[in-house]
Amino acid sequence: MNFVVPDFAPAAAELFVAAMSLVVLMVTVFVKNSARSLGYLMTLGVLLVAALITWSGMDGEVVYTFSNMYIDDPMSDLLKLLVYGSMAVALLYSRQYMADRNLDRAEFYVLTIYATLGMMVMISANHLLTVYIGLEMLSLSLYGMVAMDRDSARSTEAAMKYFVLGALASGLLLYGMSMIYGATGSLELSGIAQAIFHDTGNRTVLMFGLVFLVAGLAFKLGVVPFHMWIPDVYHGAPTAVTLLIGTAPKLAAFAMAMRLLVNGLFDLAEQWQAMLIFLAVASIILGNLVAVAQTNLKRMLAYSAISHMGFMLLGLLAGVVDGDPRYAGTAYGAAMFYVVTYVLMSLASFGMIMLLARSGFEAEEIDDFKGLNKRSPWFALMMMFIMFSMAGVPFFIGFFAKLSVLAAVIQAGYVWVAVVAVVMSLVGAYYYLRVVKVMYFDEPADDTPIASSFDLKLVLSVNGVAIAILGLMPTQLIEGCARALSASFM
Repeated sequence: MNFVVPDFAPAAAELFVAAMSLVVLMVTVFVKNSARSLGYLMTLGVLLVAALITWSGMDGEVVYTFSNMYIDDPMSDLLKLLVYGSMAVALLYSRQYMADRNLDRAEFYVLTIYATLGMMVMISANHLLTVYIGLEMLSLSLYGMVAMDRDSARSTEAAMKYFVLGALASGLLLYGMSMIYGATGSLELSGIAQAIFHDTGNRTVLMFGLVFLVAGLAFKLGVVPFHMWIPDVYHGAPTAVTLLIGTAPKLAAFAMAMRLLVNGLFDLAEQWQAMLIFLAVASIILGNLVAVAQTNLKRMLAYSAISHMGFMLLGLLAGVVDGDPRYAGTAYGAAMFYVVTYVLMSLASFGMIMLLARSGFEAEEIDDFKGLNKRSPWFALMMMFIMFSMAGVPFFIGFFAKLSVLAAVIQAGYVWVAVVAVVMSLVGAYYYLRVVKVMYFDEPADDTPIASSFDLKLVLSVNGVAIAILGLMPTQLIEGCARALSASFM
């Protein structure tokens, strides 16, 4: 048997990040006195160099390597660049917060690198085993980060819930993968697609496998009815870890959905779209209704995340109409645009929470934002931009994200789904605007000056302004997402 040496170039960024994870681990262990600042700077350096490697390899071509287990295409390149950027911003937002609580230990940065590597593998996976390896690498890193505050009973409880439910979801996903392998005889996504197209294998086993696969995917996205972990983990984890969970992994989960459902199971679109309709509508309804009752901002954003992921699923379910995929590019592009927009808004929202937090004080209650306009008119304006965008108020980037998804849904003929989504968005506007009301019309409960680093304030300001400016010129981002998907799938 001849061993064919694979082409390592398409996976150069992953190989670099994997090697540097060991370097950062060893350096931070032996240089204990300056491990915190060194770990922070080295992790940012790893992300920067990985971004340069990915950028230099962007040629618009679709390349397979490692016996077709790995794919490098325009979608994966774009999503990886966004992952690097969001992880870098999250680290910058988190540095002072973690230092004040003595949590900026070496393992935090090492786990951040491993989580990034897991997301990169998920994004470029073209094989069921590769998908699972990337997913578990990400999940195990996040479990460890949620439990980093060992002295907090709330964090420990959140980590246990996340771990147990995550293990259950991984089991469902793995069981679904095994059934799909049994039905099609292939673990490679293109091989699975070919087997389904030629209608070989046991159709009943394939349908059961699809159900388990969608269930596992729904848990990773955090949509109803697999949403139970989201509020407790968002609330219980340190805010810096909540920020990491709620941003870049959503990009990887979107890529995982595209690889599994569109790359591998496209000819079963009518079956999995029927499941996604239930998941999306239930998530939008429950997420918005329950968020209204929340007084804790992190829990409110958790239920908001459930609703937003429901909106993202609307784009995926609108791609094929009666077996006709002519609208697939537009619908999937809208879904990708939505998840990118959500990550941008989520970064800024949790960044605002950490801006107001200080040693011994968590600014995670809505009342903690009372009178923010009197303490800092600029950051009150930034928070207003964030809340308006999440609510879908024109003309912020969140409005165009919702509009593009709803247009795709209506084009696909699911008018009733669009009506439900619009009505629930109006309900959701209430709890977002409540934060704005508290900032501008209530008296401040705390007159303490906002003391934070210059770099945090600068990047948070850029993040908030970007939400407004991209809302005035969203076309480039929308077209960029559509081009990346068209070059990768069409």
